[in-house]
Amino acid sequence: MTEATETKSGAATSLEGGDRTGTGEEISLKDKGNEFFKGGNYLKAAALYTQAIKLDPSNPTLYSNRAAAFLQLVKLNKALADAEKTIALKPQWEKGYFRKGCILEAMEQYDDALATFQTALQYNPQSSEVSRKIKRVSQLARDKKRAQEVENKRLNVDMEKNLDKLKSEMSEKYGSEECWKDIFSFLVETMETAVKSWHESSKVDPRVYFLLDREKTQTDKYAPNVNIDKAFESPHTHSNCSSFLRQYADDSFSRAACLVTPKSIISYPQVWKGQGSRKWKHGQHDGFFVQFESPSLRKLWFIPSSNEMGQTLCRDPEVLDISAHEVIPRLFKEKLSNS
Repeated sequence: MTEATETKSGAATSLEGGDRTGTGEEISLKDKGNEFFKGGNYLKAAALYTQAIKLDPSNPTLYSNRAAAFLQLVKLNKALADAEKTIALKPQWEKGYFRKGCILEAMEQYDDALATFQTALQYNPQSSEVSRKIKRVSQLARDKKRAQEVENKRLNVDMEKNLDKLKSEMSEKYGSEECWKDIFSFLVETMETAVKSWHESSKVDPRVYFLLDREKTQTDKYAPNVNIDKAFESPHTHSNCSSFLRQYADDSFSRAACLVTPKSIISYPQVWKGQGSRKWKHGQHDGFFVQFESPSLRKLWFIPSSNEMGQTLCRDPEVLDISAHEVIPRLFKEKLSNS
């Protein structure tokens, strides 16, 4: 007979109590162990199963029950060893595989646990207990895989891949390979820094980053970035900030600039609200804008954010029409290609 009992974790755990083979003392020890297990005293139960095993070391039921006790005590390596011993002693008994599957599940080795439960089902196709485990562990395996994918995306930010098509356009606009590669690297680095910041804290500081001229810029006077946290409070602050940034870019001999600002702080201009060409096509996602400015080229992206598996994750940048959605007006005087 199989006895089912509620564990401290709330999951039903089956104990084997009906096998009456062995000595009378061994049977008594096993029954006592089962009573302590049902009462939640897993340490005492494991000790009694150990005493019974010494009297009958070839009894798979005792190893199976002790594996269940060790599982509740989170002594997972010992539990796994007992489950393996159960299988070795009685290879066609579904319970040994079930026990091993539960332990592998607790170890978060979901793929191995799933394979083990499927073996258990082969030996007892009617077991609803095993079928439920297969369904549960299959979902856990999918969740773990997705969580790993999310974490990999969070850790391995690669904006260059997303901006690869921009290289040919920059090459055409700037001519000099050294020039466009320098500007491209500046853009990639700025965007990657912003994404990493968002992943860590779900925010970015509203700033404009400038690519200063190494030979002309007075670096003691002009910093490579300017805080613009007040820029979007009203049309007035927006206009004043835009004028200041335009003058700053000119005076500092900047070659390019990159604005980064979270969507959430923009009271004006709310570039995601409008009709016609300004109609927003990217849902209600939180996220931030990146606007690239240079004399020859202007670009705008929205980087949406979502919560995946409890983690903040930036999606791929969405290219916006800068003529319809610009966050700030042009900062540099327009320059024709290669001029």
